[in-house]
Amino acid sequence: MDVIKVKANSRTAAVAGAIAGVVREHHRAEVQAIGAGAINQAVKALVLATGYLAEDGIAVVCIPQFVDVDIDGKVRTAIKLNVEPR
Repeated sequence: MDVIKVKANSRTAAVAGAIAGVVREHHRAEVQAIGAGAINQAVKALVLATGYLAEDGIAVVCIPQFVDVDIDGKVRTAIKLNVEPR
């Protein structure tokens, strides 16, 4: 399963659909974002995805954590949202 990477200009509905699809298929999803704008989009997408999944009777929880990511040889701190069924 790949990590869903969110940017500040990511479309919220598209990310929400990806989260819901991955949770349906793999029973969990990992969403990663770096920066305030990207984290904002990721959280809004998570709220939408929660609604999409609720329509299918799937309740989810989100467990956030910090992760270090290597981007072009530089280590950056990202937020990773682990989305799992309740």
